[in-house]
This record gives sequence, structure tokens and C-alpha cells, in this order.
Amino acid sequence: MKPDSHSAAPEHFIIAQSCPMAHQCVLVLVTMKERYFDDLKVGDRFKSEPLSVTEKELIEFAHKFDPQMFHLSRKRAERSIFKGLIASGWHTAAMSMRLFVQTLNFAEGAIGLGVDELRWPNAVRPADVLTVETEIIDVRSSRSRPGYGIIRLRNVTTNQRSEIVQTMLASAMVPRRTPEQQPVTVKQAAKRGSQI
Repeated sequence: MKPDSHSAAPEHFIIAQSCPMAHQCVLVLVTMKERYFDDLKVGDRFKSEPLSVTEKELIEFAHKFDPQMFHLSRKRAERSIFKGLIASGWHTAAMSMRLFVQTLNFAEGAIGLGVDELRWPNAVRPADVLTVETEIIDVRSSRSRPGYGIIRLRNVTTNQRSEIVQTMLASAMVPRRTPEQQPVTVKQAAKRGSQI
């Protein structure tokens, strides 16, 4: 999980280095394993780790959820308009969801409120390597649930050739931090360091 340079909440960052006396230096390191609504702002972007697509997984998904011949049989798929085996669009969506969830890593998860747009401009094929880039395009407080916020996001899934294989525009409800979960400020860290 590695947010890019535009991300609001890196996985690890130094809050403060407090040296009340030369021999009493305190380094405060905060590890952000989970994200909250409070960590996000409009314009934040996150890029996932890559995910390799195997032919076996592609066919297994199709057998269970989308049993069409161009997802199931290499020989029959070669005779289709795709000229080869391709992943179901729903498999592409499922893999994209996995990458999104692993990258953003929301505390208590993100509750999907709906997808306004889902497109598959290019097919995913065996041996493709997918990545998802997420952009936060709107944030607002939940009126009915004060412990949550609503985010609107755009996910763009690309393959190793930088071809777009899926775009998605969606909304989700994510938890806010409780007062006890608020991060330590530089001032608070310095004060704590001076008390050691």
C-alpha cells in the first residue's frame, strides 16, 4: 500500500523530533495502518500495487459467474470478436475492487453507496498486470451518521501497457476517527517528549 506523492496519508511518517535536553531526544513515529474519512481531501490520488491475471483464475471466475465461451475456452475465444480469451468485465471489477480496498485500507471498511458509471474500454487478458489509481473527487460529512463521511471517487484500472481496462465512478461511506483515534500533533508530541 503506497500512496503517491499527492496522497494525504502516507503509511509511515514522522510527527516530531523533540530534544528537551541534548541527551533526551525523542522521535515520535506514527504508523497509519488504516485510513479514515479525516485523512482524505479532494484531489488525493492513490496508486495500487500491481496484480497479475492468470488464465486459470480468469476461467475459474467465468465458470462460476459469467459462463460465456470467450471467457471459458481459448479455442472458442479465438473465433470470437476478441480473437482470444478475455476476462469477464465482472472479474475485472472484482480485481479492481481488491486493489482499491488493499490500497486505501479503510478502518472498518468502505460501505458502497452506489456506482454511477462503470466502463470496460479494453479487455483484460491472461498475463495482464493490473493497477488501480483512485482519485478522491468529493468529500462531505454524513448527515444521518455523524461518525461517517461520504466520499466520491474515480477508479481507473490500467494494464501493463497503460491501456485503460476499467473506469468507475462511485460513492462510499467511510468512518471518521473518534476523539481517541485522533493523530498526535507536533505540539502534543513535543509536550510529551519534554515530560519524559
